[in-house]
Amino acid sequence: MSVEFATCTYQYRRGPVVLDRLSFAFPSGRTVLLGPNGAGKTTLLGLAASALKPRSGIVSFAGLNPAARSQLRAYRRQVGWMPQHITAVPGMTCQEQVAYAGWLKGMPRREAWDAALEALGRVGLAKKAGQPASALSGGQLRRVGVAQTLVHSSRLVLMDEPTAGLDPAQRGTFRRVVEQLAETADVIVSTHQTEDLSEVYDHVVVLSEGTIRFSGRVKEFYAQAPKDTASGRIAEGAYASVLGGGETW
Repeated sequence: MSVEFATCTYQYRRGPVVLDRLSFAFPSGRTVLLGPNGAGKTTLLGLAASALKPRSGIVSFAGLNPAARSQLRAYRRQVGWMPQHITAVPGMTCQEQVAYAGWLKGMPRREAWDAALEALGRVGLAKKAGQPASALSGGQLRRVGVAQTLVHSSRLVLMDEPTAGLDPAQRGTFRRVVEQLAETADVIVSTHQTEDLSEVYDHVVVLSEGTIRFSGRVKEFYAQAPKDTASGRIAEGAYASVLGGGETW
């Protein structure tokens, strides 16, 4: 198993409860997290990244509990997180920004610098390493965000809408990165894009209103689609069926 949630509850200040005593263990491998807007996907990934703390319950990965001060640093070193919004650090080049992410995870400065160039190469941005991150396009900046999750050799990689704003060629690069990552890390990707699910991911998890509605392998997810679903809309049909024909993306 990968990251685990044990009776976790989370509520934003003065807002509704997003997750209510959620207990779930993500499977190992490559998992796509689907769900309508407001389902709690970003909150779930934030908890897994230790960027958010549950009001109650426990989050754990590799035997580490980030709520324990003595384990927080080790936990974060194991986990790479790409949030939904990537911001260029003023005055930093692409390599400096990625290296800085590695340094924050506890990497020695020289090791982080060298690993940053390698990570940028994996997302097709090696030639942009010396350019200001602020000069990049939105799609390129998202690829810098992916590189930041790769730089410190995470064992768990979390990505929130990583392909938003990427063109088809860039999405192809992302798919190859996910395939490579699966050799050394568990990967959980929240997305609204369902193209080629079976070629990229091993598992599908559907979250709605803070509740896990489905968890299984991709073929099992496709099997949820009504029998009369058009061949090119199997994923959409399965998704609607899991949610009871209600809200879609």
